Formats: sequence, structure tokens, C-alpha cells
Amino acid sequence: MTTIESLLKEMHQEAETTRKMLARIPDDKYDWQPHEKSMTVRRLATHIADIPSWVEIAVEDEGLNFATTGHKEPVINNTAELLQFLDESVRKGGEALSKTNEEVLKEDWTLANGEQVLSVRPKSEVIRMAYCQIVHHRAQLGVYLRLLNVPIPGSYGPSADEMPF
Repeated sequence: MTTIESLLKEMHQEAETTRKMLARIPDDKYDWQPHEKSMTVRRLATHIADIPSWVEIAVEDEGLNFATTGHKEPVINNTAELLQFLDESVRKGGEALSKTNEEVLKEDWTLANGEQVLSVRPKSEVIRMAYCQIVHHRAQLGVYLRLLNVPIPGSYGPSADEMPF
């Protein structure tokens, strides 16, 4: 299996798991946050749904500068919109990855904030980091949902809410 095939497979597996989690968000909880320093459900869920589109940015661009990026996430108001946004993000990321080649994935990609360089790594590593970000933020969302008494779906096996005990 090539690197591209492996990354595509992982993208779609994580998207399926992410979809199950995002689908559980009650429409009336989008402005809720567990702490004043925490993101709202809306902000966190939108961010999670946006991350698959970062694959397109990683493949097609030489980097991302937080100070100058034009990349903006939309305002999502309900779970139906959120799931559509996730699907679009996965489509964009998957198409970009499908159209590239192994040599492009070896090229360096730079993350910066103004003049400050935060990291320089091969594009394939940037894509893997994006997948790790999905998992990380999905786990955060799981805590939010637990605090809201929303049953949690399993990720890599059944959750406590799916166990018969």
C-alpha cells in the first residue's frame, strides 16, 4: 500500500468515527461550553469537521501562516449543517490527496505565525498530524457530550454507553 493509499484509508476511517460523534450533538447545545476558557460546542465541532480539509492545504500549499491565512471556518448552527460541512471537508481533502503523488508528500511544509516559524516537516507528516488533531479534538468533544449526558458512540470499539452492564 502506498503512502497515499494509507492516508486515504485512514482519512475515511476517522471520518466515519468522527461522523458518529458529531451526529450526537443536540442542536440546542451549540453555545454551551464546560469552562470559560474552553471552546463552545459550536467552535469545537466546527473545528473537528474542518480538519479533513487541512489535507488539501497540506498537499497544495507550501505552508500556512496564521497571521495571513484566508482560511476561515463557517458558522454552523445545527448538526445537519455540521455533518454536511464534515462531508465537504472530507471530499476536499480526499480529492487533493488522490490527485497528488508520493514525491509531493516528501516536500517540506511550514507552519508559521507571522515571522515565527512553528514547524517545518514533510507534507505526509503534516497530514498525519491533522489526523491526530481530529482524534484529540474528538476526545474533547466526547468529554463535552458526557457532561451534557449525551451517550458517547464508540471510536475504536464500543463505548461505556454501548456496553451491556
